[in-house]
Amino acid sequence: MFSTRAKPPDYGDIRAFLGEGTSFSGNLQFEGTVRLDGRFEGEISGSDLLIVGETAAARADIKVGSLVVGGRVEGNITAKKRVELLSTAQVIGSIKTTSLIVHDGATFSGNCEMRREEAKVVRLSQKRGGEAQGI
Repeated sequence: MFSTRAKPPDYGDIRAFLGEGTSFSGNLQFEGTVRLDGRFEGEISGSDLLIVGETAAARADIKVGSLVVGGRVEGNITAKKRVELLSTAQVIGSIKTTSLIVHDGATFSGNCEMRREEAKVVRLSQKRGGEAQGI
């Protein structure tokens, strides 16, 4: 009657999908949500969410808005918003992000650098009609 399995989170509409049993080498650039469940080697960049599923193996440098890892990633990761390592995740490489979530059971071997996004410094111009100028 009741399932003991947790319902997977809803990440929104997936725009691209590399399924289990498939492989791809090259550069992937994307917008929206992309899910990898196969093998990928190369570079991945996008402004939104990348999901690396439990069956995925990626050897890639990754630069994205957010990243959720359930599989294996070897390479450097840069995420503007956050990185989440699920309990099945295996990550080897450096992570740069503003927020890192590591679930019990995940493995991570590498360096992590966390910084808040730098706020713009704004100053009012001296007697120029009160306009704000960014520095």
